[in-house]
Amino acid sequence: MKTLLDEIMGLRKLSRTSRKINVVIIDDHPLFRGGLEKALGMDDDIVVVGYGETGAEGLQVVRKMNPDVVLLDVNLPDQNGHQVARQLDSEHPDVAIVMLTAYHDVEQALYAMRAGASAYCSKDISPEDLVTVIRDVALGLSVVDGKRLDQNSLEAWIQSKLDDIAGPYTEDPEKHFIPLSPRETEILRSVTGGMSNKEIATELGISQQTVKNHMTSILRKLNVEDRTQAAVTALRHGWVRLQEPSSKTPD
Repeated sequence: MKTLLDEIMGLRKLSRTSRKINVVIIDDHPLFRGGLEKALGMDDDIVVVGYGETGAEGLQVVRKMNPDVVLLDVNLPDQNGHQVARQLDSEHPDVAIVMLTAYHDVEQALYAMRAGASAYCSKDISPEDLVTVIRDVALGLSVVDGKRLDQNSLEAWIQSKLDDIAGPYTEDPEKHFIPLSPRETEILRSVTGGMSNKEIATELGISQQTVKNHMTSILRKLNVEDRTQAAVTALRHGWVRLQEPSSKTPD
């Protein structure tokens, strides 16, 4: 009996001869972007139709070109890649998003998939593997942790990671933890102690980008504009206690 993945594999083989996959690259590094375009250009069924150096520019290109797949860097000069992914998912739900990052940990992947990404890949992925990922997401699959998942399997993966990282939670319409997750509370507690993102990342054993992602979620959930306002709000509600300032040298 054929599984859904078997059927998609058959469709993928057919699609390579019947249609092209249009791709937009959103990345601010010309060398990396150029390398991607050159590598993808070696496959007849994949065509790079545009690129953006910032999130705002990338969104404009996507609106104009309406691609099948967007290759999106997590770190962009103007916006966090997850913010761009959310907007892309809202405006263009049929466009598959492949997040590319130099940081690879479970929390980063979870943020990406919940933001609307179809795949989460390290930037050191081989060209051949990236091409396979692009073909998979163009057909509706998700790729994370090296696994090819249909929608039900993806939802199960997300739930398992939420249980591992955040414990019991309530989810609002915009997919944020309510109230603050234990990790977010921990980060805010460090903020009240005057710690930089780098110091927080070192203390918690996570990447600086993961700290930034948590801060983005915290600011959005608390409806505040900066770290200071977030800390004041959390202190006022009693979610954290005032910490002694860190004695470490800031960034």
